[in-house]
This record gives sequence, structure tokens and C-alpha cells, in this order.
Amino acid sequence: MANTFKSVSQVMPASAGTFETLYTCPTSPATTTVVIGLMIANEHTSQITYSIKHVSTTSASGNGRESNNQTTFLQKNIPLAVGETKQALVGGKHVMNQGDLISVDASVTDKVSVTMSIMEIT
Repeated sequence: MANTFKSVSQVMPASAGTFETLYTCPTSPATTTVVIGLMIANEHTSQITYSIKHVSTTSASGNGRESNNQTTFLQKNIPLAVGETKQALVGGKHVMNQGDLISVDASVTDKVSVTMSIMEIT
């Protein structure tokens, strides 16, 4: 198994009120991604809000529950002051399976700077 560290960065979203994909975990070769950090900064001239989703395309059984994973919010409608930067994964790492994605939305178009540090395991 190879471990490859990467950085993914974008100014987002292309359209306020619409989630935009920041990163998709590769399906070929078979990959698991560990999100090590996710920083988000406000580049706008006033306060904004942002949300981050983990969109899962995989099936899983956890705690004896047989079902498909679902889309979940990692953060939802979080206020971000002018010039403020926040660590979006406070206190831990986040694991993504093949085909899963991280998407970001904000209350203003193209004013949220997002940087995600990851490790892809293939």
C-alpha cells in the first residue's frame, strides 16, 4: 500500500447556495483517503456562512446496521467573520471511501478559500 500526501485548494463556490465538489476520492486505483486538515477562510468584505458535506457513495454496516452510507454535514451554516480562517475538522481526521466526495457551499460566490490536506492510501 502506497501513502501519498496531497493538498487540494480552491476558491469556492462557483454559485452561492449550490454545493461544489472540492475533492472526490479516486475509485481507480482503489483508494481510501484520510483528510488530515481542512482550513476555510473568508475573502469577502463582510461576514459569510459556509457548509461542508461528506457525500458518501458507498455501502457500509456500522454497529450492526445494514444500510448505505448517507450524505452528512461536517459543518452547517457556520458564520465566518471578515478575514477569519477556521479549521473545519477540529479534533480529528476524516476517512473517505472510494467515490466519496467533499463539497462546500457558502452564502457568497467565490469568496471562500478552502485548503484540504489529505493522504491517499492505494
